[in-house]
Amino acid sequence: MEKQGNVYPDCINASNPYHDCVDYCLKKIAEAKQKLAESEELSTKDPPEERTVHPDCINASNPYHECSEFCFKRIADAKHQIQKDISEEDDSANGQHVQDDAEAGYPHLNEKQKKLFELRLKLNEARKANQMAMVAEKKKMEGPSESRGISKQKWLEERKKKIGKLLDSNGLDMSKAYMLDTQESAEVKYKKWEKEPAPYGWDVFNQKTLYNAYKKRTKNMEIDMEAYNKAKEADPEFYRDASSLQYGKVSKVPEENIDRMVKELKDREANRKSFSRRRKFHEEKDIDSINDRNEHFNKKIERAFGKYTLEIKNNLERGTALPD
Repeated sequence: MEKQGNVYPDCINASNPYHDCVDYCLKKIAEAKQKLAESEELSTKDPPEERTVHPDCINASNPYHECSEFCFKRIADAKHQIQKDISEEDDSANGQHVQDDAEAGYPHLNEKQKKLFELRLKLNEARKANQMAMVAEKKKMEGPSESRGISKQKWLEERKKKIGKLLDSNGLDMSKAYMLDTQESAEVKYKKWEKEPAPYGWDVFNQKTLYNAYKKRTKNMEIDMEAYNKAKEADPEFYRDASSLQYGKVSKVPEENIDRMVKELKDREANRKSFSRRRKFHEEKDIDSINDRNEHFNKKIERAFGKYTLEIKNNLERGTALPD
């Protein structure tokens, strides 16, 4: 490898008349030659018949290599980086030359060289502006990526397509999608739909309803099974019947159990006071309608014009609006 002046002929910037090779250039040249040698070794083997390789790929000379999305991305990044490095080197070199030449007034350049030098400066500026415009346009063309994974609408569409393919393979249409449900998923789905009807009439006081109310009240009660078992072992007649000699006597109850019972009763009373059932009508309210539809219409009229007709309504009710 012969060196011409301050530039190696194998350097990527050899065509730049203002470029001087440094250690970085030698390193890049050595890496390129090493990769070329490796690719030549792989080229001696029999290549596959069909493959997809980009000509600018770093492994294009490998007969067994097939480009993927990663390769295309690396090619685009490499081109961008090369153009960026070239523009930066040109800008730095040209900037230094411009400063030196501006101070010296271009003493070592003739008229044509000065004009060529100015054209090179404009070319570098145009290249840099073009590169920035390309990057901005690429960002504008690419849609914004989803910040929190796949959207719900997209997930539903993909799920619908997947179910449609399964139904088509079985000769069914979308109205028969329930036939793809397993027994477990169907039980879970139907359990959500089932609702126990509210008790009506005298059913409010039957044994089942009272037992359900008892379970609801005792669901949040704290039970100390250890203390309960100790009390049961200490008293042989813990559960007394009518023939017991201790029938009617009060057993000893811990204070904390009494406090817990009192707290539950107070909470129940507070809930009962705060409960408000929506009633269909109020008995103390004046009747000013003949049916439900007329009542609804009167409410709308009152809401819209009540504040404007309040005085007229009061005069009619008192009888003061009638003529003498």
